[in-house]
Amino acid sequence: MGRFLGIDFGEKRVGLALSDRSKLIASPFKTLNYFNQEDLVNQLREIVIEHDIENFVLGLPINMKGEDTKQTEIVRNFKKSLSILDIPIIYEDERFSSVSAKNSLMLQNIKTGYNKHEIDKTAAAIILQQYLDKNSN
Repeated sequence: MGRFLGIDFGEKRVGLALSDRSKLIASPFKTLNYFNQEDLVNQLREIVIEHDIENFVLGLPINMKGEDTKQTEIVRNFKKSLSILDIPIIYEDERFSSVSAKNSLMLQNIKTGYNKHEIDKTAAAIILQQYLDKNSN
């Protein structure tokens, strides 16, 4: 039984979260830095193999009206690059995930100014947990 990998895509860093094998709980995993999308896909390929990933849950940045933004198009293009791994990719609305992540970390007394990587992987966990909660039947 594989896991889901939550992805909070950014142009400099990508936050990742893993589900447990029962696909009920998402946990922050790591943040990747990358040079280009090929480099990122190669790093993700290793994670897919090492952690038996069966689905990607990719945060989709849309505006408050539910419309696409410039960043939405960047994420959609990344999905095309990611599809080479032949793993199903599911979009999940990521509105408020970074704000929620930052607030959660502040409640844990983790400084967020220099810990952007913590925000990224926590945001990925929020995105993944949101998806898992909606689909826990």
